Amino acid sequence: MNAHPGQAPLTGLRVLDLATLFAGPLAATMLGDFGAEVVKVEHPTKPDPSRGHGPSKDGIGLWWKLLGRNKRTITLDLSKPGGRETLLRLAATADVVIENFRPGTLEKWDLGWAELSAANPRLVLARVTGFGQFGPYAHRPGFGTLAEAMSGFAAITGEPDAPPTLPPFGLADSIAGLATAYAVMTALTARERTGEGQVVDMAIIEPILTVLGPQPLWYDQLGHVQPRTGNRSANNAPRNTYRTADGSWVAVSTSAQSIAERLMRLVGRPELIDEPWFATSADRARHADVLDEAVGAWIADRTRTEVLEAFEKAEAAVAPIQDVRDVMTDPQYEALDTITTVQDPELGPLRMQNVLFRLSSTPGAIHWAGRPHGADTDTVLAELGLTEREIDALRAEGAL
Repeated sequence: MNAHPGQAPLTGLRVLDLATLFAGPLAATMLGDFGAEVVKVEHPTKPDPSRGHGPSKDGIGLWWKLLGRNKRTITLDLSKPGGRETLLRLAATADVVIENFRPGTLEKWDLGWAELSAANPRLVLARVTGFGQFGPYAHRPGFGTLAEAMSGFAAITGEPDAPPTLPPFGLADSIAGLATAYAVMTALTARERTGEGQVVDMAIIEPILTVLGPQPLWYDQLGHVQPRTGNRSANNAPRNTYRTADGSWVAVSTSAQSIAERLMRLVGRPELIDEPWFATSADRARHADVLDEAVGAWIADRTRTEVLEAFEKAEAAVAPIQDVRDVMTDPQYEALDTITTVQDPELGPLRMQNVLFRLSSTPGAIHWAGRPHGADTDTVLAELGLTEREIDALRAEGAL
């Protein structure tokens, strides 16, 4: 996806990304994808741990190439006097600061909201922590895994007779990152009216509760606790994964009554449509064993290609269970350019997820992948007005 400079909707917005790992940095990535100038601020000797997460190539972390895209990278030790002063100078030029230190850490360095807002009354400070800025857990170390456990996600994930299951990726962090980007844009919109910035308090344990749906409401009104049901749903059936004759897997959903009826005709069991219990999704879910047997037996006799073609012809809802190899060649993803190619000076062409959505008039774009640690320090500080001598002094102090 290409965009001409100046077309992106967030052009002119300046973001300081002080956060590490995933939720805060992902929010900054989302803003950078649509034109914000993002300056990634890392400790001089302890870079963002995401640089070392997961597989690397030639000693270069690949996850960072995704998370660090469209960001200029500088080093700054905020605990040093020179680092503190330099950050305040940067904050005076910025619109947004994103941080994920434990509550009280910025204040310990005299870089809390009082100091930052004094330097720039229009600043939006997004504070991303595991548990929020106050409350009995506020000072605990918090990670997405804890949010996945606390929120009820793990409790409803997995087979009924198996242990609760945690996701094998940063689910809660990613949801919080997207929510933080939304919160920042909301605060910036408010600033257009008030002329003043404000603090965003984002607790990673909260956004995941929103995507879990009406569980608190069900419990409040009915005392209902959602159980683990594996791939099945209490709200419709058939809804499961099924194995094909050639050893592949497909996922089937029948959230709409018309889809469920088409599916029964497709698998040669139209008589089930006439059963009294077939008329509602909840009643179908209570007869999932019968429906799973009907659908599973039909699918088991056919290859994945045959199943997908038959479902498409019948206008029933199915998708192959794809791993990343399939995703990279999926024709729908190819049409959308969901996995796009980015040229990188360190590793050459890289294929990664494109920007999150398409805008018809002011599209976002990936201009570069994650850059080396501190690659832009001197350039950014010179733009700020620091002289070569001042930069050398900061370096001698250990602030850079």
